[in-house]
Parts: sequence; structure tokens; C-alpha cells
Amino acid sequence: MTLDLSVADAAVKPAKTLPDAQTVTSVQHWSDTLFSFRVTRPASLRFRSGEFVMIGLPGDNGKPILRAYSIASPNWDDELEFYSIKVPDGPLTSKLQLIQPGDEIILRPKPVGTLVLDALLPGKRMWFLATGTGLAPFASLMRDPETYERYEQVIMMHTCRTAEELTYGRELVENLKHDELLGEIYGEDFAKRLLYYPTTTREESPFMGRITDNLTSGKVFEDLNLPPMDVANDRAMVCGSLAFNVDVKAVLEGFGLREGANSDPKEFVVEKAFVGEGV
Repeated sequence: MTLDLSVADAAVKPAKTLPDAQTVTSVQHWSDTLFSFRVTRPASLRFRSGEFVMIGLPGDNGKPILRAYSIASPNWDDELEFYSIKVPDGPLTSKLQLIQPGDEIILRPKPVGTLVLDALLPGKRMWFLATGTGLAPFASLMRDPETYERYEQVIMMHTCRTAEELTYGRELVENLKHDELLGEIYGEDFAKRLLYYPTTTREESPFMGRITDNLTSGKVFEDLNLPPMDVANDRAMVCGSLAFNVDVKAVLEGFGLREGANSDPKEFVVEKAFVGEGV
């Protein structure tokens, strides 16, 4: 069960004076270890779907504790959404997980990142490969119509330890299949354009296994009735732990894909500023 809090539920709180402050508008706890929240968007902030910003809270000594967080909302959204883990002893998330609607966080409005559409050469299929909260930048890109203008199909591979940890992504994808904007543009065929492949590694579920294993064994291609990756048609974005990024990079290179960047577009890109354990 999830717990959803919004500004309407919050009592009026005294004004605060944080630098680069934005106000929390809603909080949703998906599990004991995962939550998402939305905040007001600075009027001057422009970003490309898939980019990240620095957000944080004051530490016990009054100095800001800041971490890189991918913006989970698309670039057209009036608010900013973030998806986070909860680390009991984490310098930031031990405090961040306690925020309530009406509270303020620090948000440095300077978006950057490699998981942007312009960092890839044109192709037919886009693969989003994520573990845990690495889903966040793809939550933004999956909700951006430009993604579907550039690619005929989008495949979201997301792996977590348990089925509960997949809830945020699963509900997002299900809601997208009924999205009025995307449905108006692409009609009933949209459901075929966004393929979702969630897997677990510890708990039994319909789909099991690590992303690297499901790619190298060919299982995901068989399950989704897709051809193996090839350099002419497939593009990929990767977001997870450092070890995950290294392993997936090797798999993608095995298919002949090359790592690119904003300044040098190729067939895949990797986000290195991932908020993982210890935050």
C-alpha cells in the first residue's frame, strides 16, 4: 500500500528562508525503502527530459547537503518530480524521506546530464535500462512526446529485488498507456510502442533475472518478440549503480553499440551521476 500526501492535507507552516528554495507539493511513499515527491518548478528553469539537478536540505551544521537527482517529470510539467530511495543513515535521504507537503527543499536550477535524446544517433528502437531508482530519468523520457517522435518503439527494462520495488514504474507505464496527450497523437497503437519489461532478482515474479543476463541470453528479445540488438536500429540509455553501468556497457558493446555523449552522439549513453546507496 502506498501513502500519498498533498498540499491540501498539510497544515500551514511558517515561511522558511532556504537558498534556492522550492516548496514540496506532494509526497508518495511506495515502500519502506522508496518514495517520490513533487515540488514547485522555478519559473526560469528549462531542462531536457532525462537531465538531473542538485537538490538537498540543510545539514545539522547548517550547510547544505546536496545530491544529484534526475528529474522524473517531463520537461513540459508545471512541477518537478523526483524518485528516491530511503537510507536510514544517509546524510541526505535520512532527512529527505521525512519531508511533508508545504516543506521546502534546496534545488539548484542548473540541469545537466547525458541521458538526453540529442546524445544519440537516430534509430528505430530505444532501450531504457535501469535498476532501482535509476528509473527516474526514464520516467521523464517516457512521458515526453519527443521520445516517440524519434523512435518507433521504446523498451523499458527495469530490475529491482522485489515486485513491490517495481510499483512506481509499473503504475507510471500503465497510466501512460491511457495518457490523453500521447493517445491523441498516436492513437490505440501507442500501447504497442511502449514495451515494459520488469524483472526481479530476489522475489519470484513472472519475469526474473538481471538485465545483463536477459540481454545476453536473448530472453528479453524472445519474450517481447523483438530481434537482437544491432547497431543500425537500436539505441540505449543506462542508469544504475556503477557496477551495473559497467556490466551493461560491456553487454551493449558486445552488440556493436558505442558509447556516446552530448558532444559526440553514438548508440548508447550512461548516466554516471546516479543517486544510489549511502545517500
